[in-house]
Amino acid sequence: MSGERDLQKLLSGMHPVRTPGRYVYCTLPGKVPTGLRPVVTVAEPEGVTFVVAQEEADALGLPYSFVAAWITLRVHSALDAVGLTAAVATALADRGVSCNVVAGFHHDHLFVPVHDADRALAALRALAAESA
Repeated sequence: MSGERDLQKLLSGMHPVRTPGRYVYCTLPGKVPTGLRPVVTVAEPEGVTFVVAQEEADALGLPYSFVAAWITLRVHSALDAVGLTAAVATALADRGVSCNVVAGFHHDHLFVPVHDADRALAALRALAAESA
């Protein structure tokens, strides 16, 4: 099943939804600790980066410095769609909200500073409404 490529449809139908909780970025040399349930993992030459619920990181004593809210754009975007990430990043940047984007097969996921979650959702909903 392929995703949507039309930018207008992607923006107007993105339906941003916040996943409950607080998420943190951690990094370790080697691999993810056994029993940890990361929502994102990225292997880099310096080590493995993973995003995990803050309470899991705290329980294992893992260091982190960025606490994020997780927002999912509920539109099924094609992995080769052009412009969605740029439009979303611009809308958030215009409001002073930083954003880390992760593309899944079905949806794009945004990790924004937890204290900016409401502003991020408002910006994304406004962008969707403007695009409708």
